[in-house]
Amino acid sequence: MKFNNILVVLNPENEKQYALARAVRLVKEQKSETKVKITTFMAVYDLSYEMSALLSSEERENMHKGVIEQRQKAIVPYLEKYADPNIDFDSIVVWNSNEAEAISKEVEQNHYNLVVKYTQEQESLTSLIFTPMDWQLLRKCTAPIMIVKDGDWKHQRRILIAVNVADEEDNHCIFNDELVTLGIDLADILERGNVHLVTAYPPTPINMAIDLPEFNTTEYDDSIRSQYLINMKALRQKFGIDEDHTHVLEGFPEEVIPKVAEEIGAEMVVLGTIGRTGLSAAFLGNTAEHVISKLNCNLLAIKPSQKS
Repeated sequence: MKFNNILVVLNPENEKQYALARAVRLVKEQKSETKVKITTFMAVYDLSYEMSALLSSEERENMHKGVIEQRQKAIVPYLEKYADPNIDFDSIVVWNSNEAEAISKEVEQNHYNLVVKYTQEQESLTSLIFTPMDWQLLRKCTAPIMIVKDGDWKHQRRILIAVNVADEEDNHCIFNDELVTLGIDLADILERGNVHLVTAYPPTPINMAIDLPEFNTTEYDDSIRSQYLINMKALRQKFGIDEDHTHVLEGFPEEVIPKVAEEIGAEMVVLGTIGRTGLSAAFLGNTAEHVISKLNCNLLAIKPSQKS
């Protein structure tokens, strides 16, 4: 698929709108045959307007409208800067104290197929800093969410897709296909050479090795790894991805995925945010949160189209 209806969350505190720049670049790279719609979105709120007992409801409403109009005017130069004959721009400013709720509501009403949002990078750490609103959005929003950290996109355009190949259950296979398809769509002009796949298989449970002296940990590890390799081979061959671009490693996803992303110089990690239980599955609120908090690159978080 190609993204043809994109919601870009603007940051009123930043002069540079990295999310908008990334969305425009994405549209140009995917070379759509039809116009793509980009809607900029901003939620504004000032508690002092709500707390004042001197204002009537009508006066308060007029003040809201005044602030919204000011913000709308401030957005115009950005839309003019990125004007493109293949992009249809629109902008929305709403009065809402909960940005994540406002974005999720907008997505549900207008069926966007991608949300692009900026989050800052912590200078003293090798990780992104997600605000409580970022986490709310990742949990609530039904559309894929691209989190960008800045404008320093790598030239090699490597995209790392985290997949779950623990078994061949239909729901896992379908979701893996969705993840890989979206990742390939993000690769420059669908060049599969830019796409890498990663999965983590669970280490031998320590209690088994202790409680069962006769338990052969080497055979167990070899058996698990072998099954993961077989399933990964089937997935990569389905999408024409080279063997040396697949990474099957022992460990937990929150350790393996950021490590591989760093080693290959990934520009973006594509990650599923819900799924069935299992050490290799990524869940928002559990494993996915640990993975995301350790990433030092852009992120595309998606939920499966089917419930698993």
